[in-house]
Amino acid sequence: MFPLLETIKCKDGVLHHLEWHNERFNRARKSYFGVDSSMNLATEIKIPQWTTQGLFRCRITYSEQIEKIEFLPHHYRKTERLKLVEDNSVDYKFKYAERTHLQKLFEKRNGCDDIIIVKHGSVTDSFTANLVFFDGKNWWTPNTPLLQGTQRERLLHDKIIKSCSITPNDLPKYQTVSLINAMQELDTLPPIPIQNIS
Repeated sequence: MFPLLETIKCKDGVLHHLEWHNERFNRARKSYFGVDSSMNLATEIKIPQWTTQGLFRCRITYSEQIEKIEFLPHHYRKTERLKLVEDNSVDYKFKYAERTHLQKLFEKRNGCDDIIIVKHGSVTDSFTANLVFFDGKNWWTPNTPLLQGTQRERLLHDKIIKSCSITPNDLPKYQTVSLINAMQELDTLPPIPIQNIS
């Protein structure tokens, strides 16, 4: 079994949406490793003084227990063009530390900044993020994600976004697409025009 990861946004010394990460962390420990006891990330994570200014990724590597907690400076990547890449065998149900399969798909981006993975004819995720599409009125996320990201789950819970089936043929229905993950909120980066997907 591969170790798993949990990535938490730490801005100016504050961990964001920790309750959502804590829930997924314990759910994954139980489902993937068979661990029944829960842990509280709030008591396990010690925020270093040097992270009190700036943006950092709190990266937790764990199996049955936490193996490593590290804080890494984070800078947003400019993302303007996306490439559709089809793969019916990719599996990222859990946030695996081992990402070789995803990395190989990312290498097929043909000069684009990121990829949109299509599995069994359905749009799933990008290389590192869930996707949300804007139709001029509402935000929609595919109901076939590879990973149920914490940001996606929170936005669904708060009814800020909705989920539906999205295939490559559906893309012209939308105006823009945004990439969301623990580090990228819905309004963090500018949305990408649908015509920038090839």
